[in-house]
Amino acid sequence: MLAVGVDIVELDRIAAAVQRWGDRFLQRVYTPAELAYCRGRVASLAARWAAKEAVSKALACHWLDVSWTEIEVGRLATGQPRLILHGRASERARALGLDQWALSLSHARRYAIALAVATSSAEAQGRDARPVEPAV
Repeated sequence: MLAVGVDIVELDRIAAAVQRWGDRFLQRVYTPAELAYCRGRVASLAARWAAKEAVSKALACHWLDVSWTEIEVGRLATGQPRLILHGRASERARALGLDQWALSLSHARRYAIALAVATSSAEAQGRDARPVEPAV
């Protein structure tokens, strides 16, 4: 199985949400680790917003089924983004047999974009799927 999701967001939209809703918005959408990494940088927050949307599209789930913080963007030692799924997002990936993920983020002056690609390994196709990353 192959699943793909993509999303683009205007940085001004995220900046406006942060200005209007402050910590209420930030804590609803981002994990503590994401907030620590972004340190308030709107471009980084927007890229993670786009990543969460892209992953939700690849999972074919609705935001009523999965919360924003159940889709987390971490970093590998190389600096590449790393997807960490928690709770219902992890369960959804397992149910679909999606256990191999690639995530790409980018931003420019006005926009941030993310692409998520997921596939099934041979074990997952045999219904022996494992979560993308175990939640800690």
